[in-house]
Amino acid sequence: MKQVSYATGNEIQRHGLEVLCKGLGVVGLIRFMQQFDNGHGDYVQDRQEWQKGYSVDMLLKAVEKGAVTVIPG
Repeated sequence: MKQVSYATGNEIQRHGLEVLCKGLGVVGLIRFMQQFDNGHGDYVQDRQEWQKGYSVDMLLKAVEKGAVTVIPG
């Protein structure tokens, strides 16, 4: 293994991200990085707040009009 010395922590971080991206691909790198971010706030409460204006009928009509794309799970 080749030993490399770096001048700064930023260079180590940049090199590490480049290696991860090369090995995992962009999506894999993003998923790896997401493991270290717990987020913030209360997702359930936030979701209920922004969804309270929606109803099932309203969403079904939007799907029928093509305003919402449904991706099969």
